[in-house]
Parts: sequence; structure tokens; C-alpha cells
Amino acid sequence: MADQRGSGCRTEGEKCLATPRGRQIVLMAATESPPYGSYAQIVAVFVGGLAAAGALERLLERDPRRDTPLDLVVLGAATFKAARTIARDDVTSFVRAPFVEGEATGEHEEPKQTGGMQQAIGELVTCTRCVGTWAAAGLTAAQIVAPRFGRLLTWTLAAAAANDFLQTGFAALTSKSNELDARSA
Repeated sequence: MADQRGSGCRTEGEKCLATPRGRQIVLMAATESPPYGSYAQIVAVFVGGLAAAGALERLLERDPRRDTPLDLVVLGAATFKAARTIARDDVTSFVRAPFVEGEATGEHEEPKQTGGMQQAIGELVTCTRCVGTWAAAGLTAAQIVAPRFGRLLTWTLAAAAANDFLQTGFAALTSKSNELDARSA
């Protein structure tokens, strides 16, 4: 995004950015700070959820030591797929829509710059790494609360991630093969 200071900004201290589609986004006045209070609330909910999952795990006498390295690999792949789906896919645009500027299309989305909870959640749901942490925690908690369902969900997402990689690899190989065929003809 190109910096467009002064162009379209409402006050002198604001910083504006132009999106690839030419829209102006007013970031924040220079005197405003990021929504640290909202970030703290989000972190508190995350930590509280992990603590509750840990307590429930102990109450239900589930043993996390029975998980294998394969379980970690599968969880990683499932987390990747869940994070990409939430943060980028059109099918989950309804989740992101209240928190982003313009339409939630999955490409070049910018969080609404409200300086509050709406901005903080917008930053979370448009960042694959950020939402991936929540997805990993949610998938792990699902395996604690409802092991069969949690495992089914995790393995399904992992298989979908593997499918994404295989489809991308196949498309790249096909493209390269077609390119080589065109050169030799």
C-alpha cells in the first residue's frame, strides 16, 4: 500500500494508506495508540480458555502424554488449513466482514481502524498466524472435550491441507510441463 499522507485524511495528524483497489484507509491519528486494552482482553480470553481446557482435561482424566509426534504433525496441518480458511476464504467472509474495511473478499483486507475491540478482532481474523494460534487451541480443546469429534475435525482439516498442497503441486507441475512442451514445439 502506498502512503498517502494528507490525501483524503480528515485531520493533519492522521495517516492514510491507499489499498491496491485505490480506497483510502485512515489508520490513526498520530496521537492515538493501538487498542492495547482490547489486546489485553483478547489475550485474557485466550489464556482463560486454555486454563479451562487444562482444568477440564484434568477433571476428565485425559492423558496428554499419549499424543504422538504424528498427532503434532496432523494438528499443525489442521491448524494451517483452519487458519487459512478463517483468514482468507470467501466461505468465512461473514466472520471477517464486521471487522474489515469494505467487503471481506479474502484479499488485501484491512481491519477497521476504530482503536477498539473491533480493530483488535479485525487484526486477529485477518492474520493467518494470529488466528492459527486460536485454531490450534480450539482443535486441541475439541480433542479434550469431545475426543472423537475433535480427532475427526483435526484429521479432516489436515487432509484438506494435504489436498491443498497436492493440488498446488500438481498445478505447478502441469504448468511447467506445458511450458516445456511449448518450448520444444
